[in-house]
Amino acid sequence: MTFTTLLFEVKDSAAHITLNRPERYNALNETMIAELRQAVKACARDAGVRAVLLTGTGKGFCSGADLLELAENPDVSVGDHLRHGLNLLINDMRLLEKPIVGAINGAAAGAGGSLALACDFRVASDKASFVFGAFVNIGLIPDAGATYLLAELVGAARALEMAVLMDAQNRLSAEQALHWGVVNRVVAHETLLSEANALTARLAQMATRAVGMSKRAIYSARTASLTEALEYEAQTQDRMAQTHDHREGVAAFIEKRTPVFKGQ
Repeated sequence: MTFTTLLFEVKDSAAHITLNRPERYNALNETMIAELRQAVKACARDAGVRAVLLTGTGKGFCSGADLLELAENPDVSVGDHLRHGLNLLINDMRLLEKPIVGAINGAAAGAGGSLALACDFRVASDKASFVFGAFVNIGLIPDAGATYLLAELVGAARALEMAVLMDAQNRLSAEQALHWGVVNRVVAHETLLSEANALTARLAQMATRAVGMSKRAIYSARTASLTEALEYEAQTQDRMAQTHDHREGVAAFIEKRTPVFKGQ
């Protein structure tokens, strides 16, 4: 699979997706959004892909929507631009029944921050930062799921602080992001890819369907009642109990050995 704005490779059951517009700090233009959707859908279709790693080339993770492209098309509805592009991408990522590890190698600003939040696990370089106030500074509100995803992670009060007050001059540092629960771990910049690769490799060897359905159950529970969540768990466990990996996990436990999962 060949892309113009991404690097894409599958190895050892993991897909590696790299944003590749370093000259624009990996800004999201229409082509990159479309190619990211293609890559995520390819990961969903390929049973050989059991985990995904997303990162960026150059100094930044993603600087958000490409404002130069938007300025060149002033008659385009911003709402429609979101509905037919970024919103679909964020939804694709959350619905993918495989884990996505975000290796945040630098600044994640605006919609680039949303892209990071849509990952299931976030490993940040100690040089990374988050800039959600970039929206307000150009007279807009956070989008691409930021209002939902931020509040989901840090609560309404901190989400509003990040959205209004944390701009390019007042960034959320990697360490503060860790303290607030925005990222799972912070590592030395030089070891970011090795650490993120190790986590992705570990996830790729786990019971893929169990990981994917755990992801779906946890995210859907946010908008469900306890009764609904309990029933969803019961129905899902019925399906999971029929999988190869469940049988293998039980057999390995009884035989006191390491299970060999196949993602089936």
